[in-house]
Amino acid sequence: AQGFMLLRSAGEEFGWGLDLGTIASLWRAGCIIRSRFLNDIMAAYRRDPELANLLLDDFFRSEISSATEGLRRTVSRAAVAGIPVPAYSAALSFFDTYRSARLPANLTQAQRDYFGAHTYERTDRPKGEWFHTEWTSERADEWEPE
Repeated sequence: AQGFMLLRSAGEEFGWGLDLGTIASLWRAGCIIRSRFLNDIMAAYRRDPELANLLLDDFFRSEISSATEGLRRTVSRAAVAGIPVPAYSAALSFFDTYRSARLPANLTQAQRDYFGAHTYERTDRPKGEWFHTEWTSERADEWEPE
């Protein structure tokens, strides 16, 4: 899904007019990526040539849904055993990021505010309202910039 999403994005950015279904069929004919999923990818883009991400296709949504629990178990057991599984953990992280409305970027804003008083937006307030917290004072006081 990520690779095709990147191809779509680059195609739009540079005006390449990529046919992602055709790209999948080309790979099927002699690339190291040969797999039965290439047929499913081709079918997904035949159903919807403007598909933004394969994860939004009914077939792939169903496949991912049925495999997610096993993937989580694999990644967590590997982590506990100290076995690196970067492709699996990155795939799981991408999936969780893609389907999440709110992400840990809020933590990044808080860190930037702590280290450089860059302010942050709060999720419980209207967008565009910025805040700063005196993180290191005895009592962390929040103030709104003027």
